[in-house]
Amino acid sequence: MASTTQLPVPPAPTAGGITASPVTRTKGPGRLRPNFLGGLGGWLWLAIIIVPIYYVVITSFKNQAGFFTSNPMLPATDPTLDNYKLVLENNFVRYFTNSLIVTLGTVLPALLVSFMAAYAIVRGKGRFLGLTNNLFLLGLAIPLHATIIPIYWMITRAHMYDTLLALILPSVAFAIPVSVLILSNFMRDVPNELFESMRLDGCSDWAMMWRLALPMTKPAVITVGIYNALHVWNGFLFPLILTQSPATRVLPLSLWTFQGEFSVNIPAILASVVLATLPLLVVYVVARRQLLSGLTAGFSK
Repeated sequence: MASTTQLPVPPAPTAGGITASPVTRTKGPGRLRPNFLGGLGGWLWLAIIIVPIYYVVITSFKNQAGFFTSNPMLPATDPTLDNYKLVLENNFVRYFTNSLIVTLGTVLPALLVSFMAAYAIVRGKGRFLGLTNNLFLLGLAIPLHATIIPIYWMITRAHMYDTLLALILPSVAFAIPVSVLILSNFMRDVPNELFESMRLDGCSDWAMMWRLALPMTKPAVITVGIYNALHVWNGFLFPLILTQSPATRVLPLSLWTFQGEFSVNIPAILASVVLATLPLLVVYVVARRQLLSGLTAGFSK
């Protein structure tokens, strides 16, 4: 009896002439698995951030008597806007204006000086620029609290005590070192070929700095500006030591207005915190794309 050989049957062609192949599932250590531990950590971190914000917002709508008698984590049964009215009636606009002047007066000069210094350090040559860079790095090692007595002495000798300028000048000095460090690192990532091509077109260093370096490092500039603005807006030590009168009081010091000799109006304080946070929220909403791109730049390298 003759033996017959069974030939393998090729897979049937499908529509379009494409051969169908069996679907296989990858099993083993390379298989994607859900990261339950990472997800749990993310939800825990979200709760740590959200719960205090929730507490501040709901408490700002409670009256002072209801704050001590109601559950602190439940919304007010009879919400009121009296706390916000009280805050606005206690010179909140003046304190807000002072904080805005100090913040803008610090961030704008610090960004201007830091950007030009970073460009000179990255694009320039010479021993002097290297020493200047080391001097900026040395400024990062000096803590703020260690310099408060010399700063107070210099401010009083310059007859600037209890003025907004007394808050602006030291804040600019402490904002420049970290700004130069961040901006110079971002500026080193700009391709050198772009500068050489603009130089061949006859552009000067001044033109290359504003027409090339600034647009290329715009996310870093916005990130540094917001970072410095947060520190100045929430600063408490300089206003406490270098100012005294209500005319020069800023928002962090305005919280003392609602503190009596024997009691503290906590709902009014939290209402003031909510109003002081709104400008920062608006800045984040407007510049969130530039901020996120500046914070995540370099992670893909």
